[in-house]
Amino acid sequence: MSAVATSTADEIRKAAERLGFVAAWAPAALPGFVEQRYAAWLAAGRHAMMGELLRGVEVRLDATQRFGWARSALVLALPHAYPQPAAPADDGVRIGRVGRVFWVREQTFVERLARPAIDAVKQALREVGHRARDWIDQGPLPLRSHAAGSGLGWIGRSGMLVSTRLGTATTLAVLLTDVEVEPPAPHPDRCGTCRRCVDRCPTGALLGDGTLDARRCVSYWTTQHPGLVPVEAWAGIGDWVFGCDVCQQVCPWNARADAAWARYVPDPELARPDLRRFLAPGFERAFAGSAFERAGRSRMARNALIVLANAGDPGHLGLVRAAAGDADPIVRATAAHALVRLGDRATADRLRADPNETVAGEAQAALLGAAA
Repeated sequence: MSAVATSTADEIRKAAERLGFVAAWAPAALPGFVEQRYAAWLAAGRHAMMGELLRGVEVRLDATQRFGWARSALVLALPHAYPQPAAPADDGVRIGRVGRVFWVREQTFVERLARPAIDAVKQALREVGHRARDWIDQGPLPLRSHAAGSGLGWIGRSGMLVSTRLGTATTLAVLLTDVEVEPPAPHPDRCGTCRRCVDRCPTGALLGDGTLDARRCVSYWTTQHPGLVPVEAWAGIGDWVFGCDVCQQVCPWNARADAAWARYVPDPELARPDLRRFLAPGFERAFAGSAFERAGRSRMARNALIVLANAGDPGHLGLVRAAAGDADPIVRATAAHALVRLGDRATADRLRADPNETVAGEAQAALLGAAA
């Protein structure tokens, strides 16, 4: 690589860091083992019902097939190891935990805060005659694999990108560019013999090789799964109403992570939400622009009922009984199981006559399961 290209790459990296990013360069092409591992993961069905992951695999894992001009990937990491905000001081039912990455309103964070900073990096590239295309947080590119290829960190046993400086608390963006870069030295794997994330995963979803089985993952069930959550998965979900951070909470590298992008402002209503708001009118207004809104009211109401059932407090029966009359059949079907678990077989029994076959069937199954 020429001295000019090296200088350009270095200046762009410094420009990104002045904007608050942790930045590193990687070649656009991923190592061959990434595709092999991903293909094996898909073939084993470990993507659960995320069928979108089966589409366009070759293009997603080799961006140069679509963007022939791409030569490199500029990885931008925004640390989010901020402290949990205090729960709102009211009488809300705030017993559900939420994954840290969801404590900010996504639309505000991405479009109003992160996007302008990313656009500034793209503008810096354009000013020196280079092209760029970006993805942030999610999208068709395997962001963690590109980040590992940049030497920013390594893929830990949890499947997360781990950094000795930032732990796993990073939101990632990747800019494909036409800047020529030298492949950096890979970051050494610093997991060593530690298996805390694997051993503490509440559902045994982590396979220990840097991949997980989404069919067991609490975060999958609460954020991605579109329908009923099997009652067999409820115990592992515990009080996680959206996401799951157990593997990150037990990671020793996160004990050292305390950096947070200055523009992050965690929202107490997202970090410790009032579960009543998932089961009553006004959901869209209360959670506009958040990951909760993206998941949808039906999914969040379903999750809230599971958490209420797992809490085992009959004092929450009023909420669950109201949910038994919800317009959404997924909510009513979940309420049937929650009612039985909290001791109200009579209301669950009435759901056996529900006009929706799924609701009626789940009510019957809940009652039979309790009698077994």
